[in-house]
Amino acid sequence: MSLIEAIILAVIEGITEYLPVSSTGHLIIASSFFHIAGDSFTKLFTIIVQLGAILAVVILYWKRFFQSIDFYLKLFVAFIPAVFLGLLFNNVIDELLESPIIVALSLILGGIILLKVDNWFKSNEEIDNKLEEHTTISYITALKIGFFQCLAMIPGTSRSGATIVGGMTQKLNRKTATEFSFFLAVPTMLGATAKKLFDYYQQGFTLTSQQINYLLIGNVIAFIVAIFAIKSFIDYLSKHGFKLFGYYRLVIGVAILIIHFYIYPLTII
Repeated sequence: MSLIEAIILAVIEGITEYLPVSSTGHLIIASSFFHIAGDSFTKLFTIIVQLGAILAVVILYWKRFFQSIDFYLKLFVAFIPAVFLGLLFNNVIDELLESPIIVALSLILGGIILLKVDNWFKSNEEIDNKLEEHTTISYITALKIGFFQCLAMIPGTSRSGATIVGGMTQKLNRKTATEFSFFLAVPTMLGATAKKLFDYYQQGFTLTSQQINYLLIGNVIAFIVAIFAIKSFIDYLSKHGFKLFGYYRLVIGVAILIIHFYIYPLTII
């Protein structure tokens, strides 16, 4: 991986982490274009660079992280399914992370769902937007959203998309479901990073000074880009809903299939 490639991947991560378009899917496709997707450090980079995007949520919503113990308990409950299923299907997930075709199909299926989701849960928007997040999300609701998050173990699904839709199935309006999805990203991505680092060293790899610099630069860039992406997403979503993201997913998913089968095989070696 070169510095330019690291910067490009960091920008992609910052833009896509909190949008319902799958940051992991975009990173897999981008790194496959660079012929670096199969590299062990690249796989590590695509996970750790998410820390910068996570920090953006902590900074933008810092007051929420000091509001109550109840807030953290609900995040913990929502995080539990990902821990158990992630450990159980770790090897399967690693194999899926090497398949651009899985990414493309997941993008298309998710796109179809996003085109319909606003109509499916139209009544949710009648919920009083002035209600605070911790008064509208119960522990049972948090747990159910946590199971929806596990769908994102399939590359291309989108963690934010799965959790937002999961929240809306529990009668949450778009804004509340989206913000809870942001908050849930913090323990989820911290856990994923710790696990990936542990596995990396267990496999006998070590980080060079250059690779550490790439990780630092990548996280700073992802943080800055994510700040703008989050603000723009919340504003757009509250006014227009999910349809644009649904169309985007369909276009990207179909484009990946066409490129892979007819133009440039996206193989990860």
